[in-house]
Amino acid sequence: MKILSVFGTRPEAIKMAPIVRLLTQTDGIESRVCVTAQHRQMLDQVLELFQIQPEYDLDLMREGQTMAQISAGIFTNLDPILKDFKPDWVLAVGDTTTVVTTSLLAFYRRIRFGHVEAGLRTHNKWHPFPEEINRRLATVTADLHFAPTQWSQENLLREGVDPRTIRVTGNSVIDALGFVSEQEEPQEIKDLLHNLGIASTNSGIHNDIKKLILVTAHRRENFGEPIENICHALKELAWHNDVEIVYPVHLNPNIQEPVRRILNNMQHITLLPPLDYLPLVHLMKRATLILTDSGGIQEEAPAFGIPVLVMRETTERPEGIEAGTLKLVGTNSSRIVEEVTRLLENPLEHMKMAKASNPYGDGHAAERIVSALIERSDNQL
Repeated sequence: MKILSVFGTRPEAIKMAPIVRLLTQTDGIESRVCVTAQHRQMLDQVLELFQIQPEYDLDLMREGQTMAQISAGIFTNLDPILKDFKPDWVLAVGDTTTVVTTSLLAFYRRIRFGHVEAGLRTHNKWHPFPEEINRRLATVTADLHFAPTQWSQENLLREGVDPRTIRVTGNSVIDALGFVSEQEEPQEIKDLLHNLGIASTNSGIHNDIKKLILVTAHRRENFGEPIENICHALKELAWHNDVEIVYPVHLNPNIQEPVRRILNNMQHITLLPPLDYLPLVHLMKRATLILTDSGGIQEEAPAFGIPVLVMRETTERPEGIEAGTLKLVGTNSSRIVEEVTRLLENPLEHMKMAKASNPYGDGHAAERIVSALIERSDNQL
């Protein structure tokens, strides 16, 4: 059985890495990897971390290109690979431009498509943009849907997806997280936390030590006023002398400009360039709480018992909210400050979120996905 895995961004690479590694080790499978390099630098460090060498590298990242241009590049450059390799299955994960374009190309070539992390929905076509529509379109073309949770399976069933084509697998990001978190903490993180006066173990919310707040904010729907509101909230929170805010800032100019303008040289705020995945995971482990608009961190942080405040109006991961590991706080400055302060000053509220069970997986998603592919290898769905 020939399987081509296609991904282009760092989050995709992280979630596909455990699957790719297992496919490579499985008898009877010829596994190849194609990267679109929709994100070049951030993708490459994940490939190196997981020791994945792609057979095909489209190298499509260009400064300032539009979604239409990246889509055109994938259509033009991936199609000859499908024609030449003739895979039995194409796999892609999530909701990026790479995913939706790959799914259409597989359909055009009559190649079966497996959608990893299927069934996530906000039911609002503009939030997140363009991801909500990307994943809905991928659902239409998919032959196997690897739903990470029961909730995502229910979304697919409500949309009329054949239940025989759905597998609830858990999210493979938890598989990846287990692999990475066992590696030694990078020296850059040790040095950073030492310089900030952060304790050598997870600081929790003890009153006699500094508290680390990790921030990641870069979503397209937060460009403009929302990211400015987020920055003003961080500026206000930085007046707490027992708090250190660390914010690895995405390279997109729509994020860089307001963040640098509002937060540069602020005491108790450290702005970093984007972090590789290994140091990010270890920084996450040491945080008291996390402020994010990222999808992946909503799944990852609860595995370490870290409360997550989600700076978005909606989330396609409501399982975490129901479980109590996440809380939606939007992008209103006052609301963000209020919710952060509540967790910092109320140990019981912090503990309630920290001790909630992570609903996103048990670290065995890759095994379930590969087993499903083998099971279906001789069947036309």
